[in-house]
Amino acid sequence: MRQRGAAALLLGAVLAPSLAGCGIRATEVPTYFGPAPSRMPCAASASSPGPSDDSEVPVRVYLLCAGQLTLVERTVRLPEGTDGSLRRTLVAQGLLDELTRHPSPGEQQNGYRTKVPSGTGVKGPRSGDPADAFRLSDSPQRLPAGALAQIVCTFAESAATRGSGRVTLGGPQGPLTRYECPQPVRTHPITTPVPSDAPATAE
Repeated sequence: MRQRGAAALLLGAVLAPSLAGCGIRATEVPTYFGPAPSRMPCAASASSPGPSDDSEVPVRVYLLCAGQLTLVERTVRLPEGTDGSLRRTLVAQGLLDELTRHPSPGEQQNGYRTKVPSGTGVKGPRSGDPADAFRLSDSPQRLPAGALAQIVCTFAESAATRGSGRVTLGGPQGPLTRYECPQPVRTHPITTPVPSDAPATAE
């Protein structure tokens, strides 16, 4: 009996590696591959409270989220009685102020960010410029990738340009350029060049 028992143990020791080689496992060991991938929601909650008085005007600006331009709601304060070119310039500066401001903590958690440098300013047309031109505090060509798309698309759909879909921009000095904001720019603002051409003749 002892010999049979020893033989059985020996047979089991011989067969165990063979069974393991055939894919038969005595136990399963859990394996952790990390959390499942997730996508930034770009939730519509990224918005500001409505105007609190008549001097605050509701506007919309484009922020970057998940590699695209996404509209968020903001408000711009305007002095009472402003109109014409002064109002356009004040709206444009208010839009830039919102574009340069860091998104709120909640917006950042939802993936929102901005590439427009802090302190970017804007003025109206100089002598000899078209009436609809804006002069930025720095040349548009020197802006970070994505920042020009944010500015152009925000301005082009705002009261600053009467929603014309175009905006004429330049730096403090030098020539002006007319920009547009087609869908490819809104979808891929970092890698898609903003379409441009020479501005219209000065008015």
